[in-house]
Amino acid sequence: MCGIIGACLSSHVCRNFVIGEIVFNGLLRLEYRGYDSAGVAVIGDKLLVKKGKGKLSELDARLDFKGLRGCVGIGHTRWATHGVPNDVNAHPHVDCRNAFAVVHNGVLENFVELKRMLQSRGHVFASDTDTEVIPHLVEEYYYRTGDVFKSFKEAVKALKGTYAILLVTPLEPFKIFFAKKDSPLIIGLGEGFNLLASDIPAVLPHTRKVVVIRDNWAGFITPSEAYAEDLASGEPVELVKYARTVEWSISEAEKSGYPHFMLKEIYEQPRAVMETVYGALRDRLITQAVELLVNAEKVYITGAGTSFHAAEHFSITGTRLAGKPVISFISSEYDTFLPGAGEGDVLIVVSQSGETMDSLKALRAFKGRGVKIISVSNVIDSAIPRESHVTLYTRAGPEIGVAATKTFTTQTILLTYLAVRLGEAIGQLDSGDKEKILGSITSAGELVKKTLEDTGGLARKLASSISRSSSAYYLSRGVGVPVAKEGALKIKEIAYVHAESYPAGESKHGPIALVESSFPVVFVIPNDSYLETLLLGNIEEMKARGAYAIGVGAEGSRAMELVNEFIPVPRAHWALTPITHTIPLQLLAYYAAVEKGLDPDKPRNLAKTVTVE
Repeated sequence: MCGIIGACLSSHVCRNFVIGEIVFNGLLRLEYRGYDSAGVAVIGDKLLVKKGKGKLSELDARLDFKGLRGCVGIGHTRWATHGVPNDVNAHPHVDCRNAFAVVHNGVLENFVELKRMLQSRGHVFASDTDTEVIPHLVEEYYYRTGDVFKSFKEAVKALKGTYAILLVTPLEPFKIFFAKKDSPLIIGLGEGFNLLASDIPAVLPHTRKVVVIRDNWAGFITPSEAYAEDLASGEPVELVKYARTVEWSISEAEKSGYPHFMLKEIYEQPRAVMETVYGALRDRLITQAVELLVNAEKVYITGAGTSFHAAEHFSITGTRLAGKPVISFISSEYDTFLPGAGEGDVLIVVSQSGETMDSLKALRAFKGRGVKIISVSNVIDSAIPRESHVTLYTRAGPEIGVAATKTFTTQTILLTYLAVRLGEAIGQLDSGDKEKILGSITSAGELVKKTLEDTGGLARKLASSISRSSSAYYLSRGVGVPVAKEGALKIKEIAYVHAESYPAGESKHGPIALVESSFPVVFVIPNDSYLETLLLGNIEEMKARGAYAIGVGAEGSRAMELVNEFIPVPRAHWALTPITHTIPLQLLAYYAAVEKGLDPDKPRNLAKTVTVE
């Protein structure tokens, strides 16, 4: 999740402020979004771009961002999604003639097709990024029309995917052009200046008057004007109607008004899941991964913590959809499984950070025995991707909160798609089943959005009672078990409620002995008639011992009449159980922690990335 900022100063303001300092300081206030490289472009006598891999402070010492002079400038902190983190792939990107500089936050679905078209017309590309097609597109249209804004709009209309874009050019030296779809972008309105940024903290030191830009708007700012129009209709937008005054402090604004990063990140999941789907549908490396899996004698998958729960999900979906047995194991236990592995086998390593030490050691041990490695990670060019034969990336953006939220939903949607492709390649999945699952996958962002809308209030209400419990069970069957385990992990991590998760059929083999009056038992009920029928019996046996049963299931589930409380989620294919059923469990844990006066962003004894054994 990149951070972008633009500043347009009048000549009077420009005499009192250095554009480089304004842009640099704005980027510093967006550091919390995470980044691997950064860059700045300013319009002075000409277009000047400085950028590189590294932290802002290091880059400023080397490139002197703060010393850049001019009245118009844009800046960018990059969280890599296309192309490894390096100086060339850092933003801003320019066209062939160095006439247009662009910064971009988002993922372009059709950049490969656009790049090929532009290359056929003689355009030369310097980077591996999707973003670089934008300045070249504007260049292509400009030399047909001679109008910068018209060319910019035509370029934006050619894009498919998500974006917040800023463009500067010496052809219009006192303007910054912008466009937005799905990725965040705001205007900061000032006296003698106007600003653009991906988040409010970047503009707060200068103004508290902002406009949150809506999807499919395009426009420009000057030092004295802000203009936008709706790309679909071509009608101007009356921006004054959308202006509001921000009352937050800077620290509050970094969380976009949410009280904690964890809650903010829970509500970022519709976009994160959608961008991961966009990326997966067009990632040619998926085909390479499928070929390795089809030809594998044995398939293993590993991870730690939340990533292991995602790995278990693939173990189930890969087996059910493709008929290919998948062996899942916790990465710290790799020694147990290593003796059976060898050439002809494949190991999938799942790690949000790409730096998890247990998972990295498992990778190296299996690779040393000739096993091919596929990795799933959120951080481009981190250690695990670097040492893998094929890497598939999620597009979750950075997570600040220690407890994983976006990590799980983006990993599982990517792995579900991989399982579908594997089933198709093997011939296990017929076209009808494939289309049903793909329909759910392509609408996964909307499913998450609806789940958030429908379940937040009820999860908050139930959190009050569960926060007072010392223990709880989280139960399910089949594809619901990894989700139940993830729900139990969340409430342990941040609300300090001891929670145990296991397949519901195991209750009568010992665990049910602990159940007494009001003992909370959370049931994850997948949208699968067979599993639902089995779980109805498990609910009954818990209720008979006085358990307080909470069910999370599809709207209209038969479990509604049996449990004490039911949290309805959208009805989707069973393979997407993590997408629909995980969200209320995250919210339940979050609100339970808040109810107890705990900080869900900083649970005791835990770190975000575990880089030691």
